[in-house]
Amino acid sequence: MSEMSYVAAGLQSIGTPSLWAITIAGVIALLVLDFVVTRRPHEVSLKEALGWSAFYIALPLAFGAWVWSQYGRQEGIDYLAGYLVEKSLSVDNLFVFMLLLAAFAVPSVLAQRVLLFGIAGALVLRGIFIALGAAALQTLDFAFLIFALILLFTAAKLLRDAFTGHEQSVDIASMRSVRLLRRFMPVVNEYHGTKMTVRVDGRRALTPLALVVVAVLATDVVFAVDSVPAVYGITEDPYLVFATNAFALLGLRALYFVLHAALSRLVHLSYGLAIILAFIGVKLGLHWAHGIWENVPIIPTEISLMVIVAVLIVVTITSLRATRNVVPGSKEVVTERR
Repeated sequence: MSEMSYVAAGLQSIGTPSLWAITIAGVIALLVLDFVVTRRPHEVSLKEALGWSAFYIALPLAFGAWVWSQYGRQEGIDYLAGYLVEKSLSVDNLFVFMLLLAAFAVPSVLAQRVLLFGIAGALVLRGIFIALGAAALQTLDFAFLIFALILLFTAAKLLRDAFTGHEQSVDIASMRSVRLLRRFMPVVNEYHGTKMTVRVDGRRALTPLALVVVAVLATDVVFAVDSVPAVYGITEDPYLVFATNAFALLGLRALYFVLHAALSRLVHLSYGLAIILAFIGVKLGLHWAHGIWENVPIIPTEISLMVIVAVLIVVTITSLRATRNVVPGSKEVVTERR
C-alpha cells in the first residue's frame, strides 16, 4: 500500500480527502457536461454515440493505469475487477432501461435525457449505499456475510427471471412509483419536450416524461442494492468502490445508443451475471468465515478477475451464436433472452 493511503472511519483507503473532493467534483462536472449536451432534444447518431463511448471507456482505463502506477499492482487489479463487475451489471441495467423507454413510448429525441436522469439518480443512490456499506463493514462483524447472502439471493432471482422470462416485460400500470404519482397529480397523455409538468385547465399535471424518469429512478434503487455489495466483494476500499461505480455509470448514456440493437442479442447475459454474483457471494462468505476460522481459504482478486472475464466472454459468445439467425431488435430476439 502506498504511503499516500488514507485511513478513514476504520477502513484502509487510497482516498484522501483531497482525492475524494477532486473525484466528486470531476463526476459532477461530467454530469453537468452531459446535461448541457442534452439540453436540446435530438436523435443521437451512431458517430456521436461512438465518440462519447470511446471517451468514457478511455477515461476509466486511464484512471486505472494511474491507480496502478501510484498505489501498486493490487489496488490496480482491485479497481479493474470492480470496474468490470459494475460495467457488466450496468449493461444489464441498460436492457431494463430499454424496456422502460419502449413501454412508455419515449420519443427517440428524449431518450438520452431520460437515461441521464437515471444515471444521475443512480450515482446519488450508489453514493448513499457505498457509505452505508462502509459503515456496516466497520461496525458489523457479519457485514460480509450479509453482503454474501444479498448477492446469492440476487443470483438466484436472476436465474429464476431468466428461466421464466419475467424480466422481459414491463407493466406500467403495476409499477408502484407510477401508481403513487397518479394518486397525487393528473397525468397528460402527450410528451411536452423536456418538461416534467404542464398546466392544464389551471392545474399542474405531470407529463409522461416525469413518469418514466420516476420509474427509472425506482429501478436504480434495486440496482444499487445489487451492485454495491458486488464491488465490496472485490475491494473494501470505499473510494475504489465509488470510482468503479461512477465510471461504469457515466458512460451509459452513450453506450445505450451504441448497443441498442446488440443489447437484445445478449440473451444469456442474465445467466452470466448470476454466475458472477454467486461467485462473489461465495468469495464474501469465505472472507467472513476466514476471519473466524483461519483454515478457511479465501479467493484472491486475481482469480476473481479471471472468472469474471471468462464468464463474460463465454456468455457473449453463446448469446451471439444463439441469435446469429435473428435480426437484432426483433421480438424474436427479446423472447430468446432467458
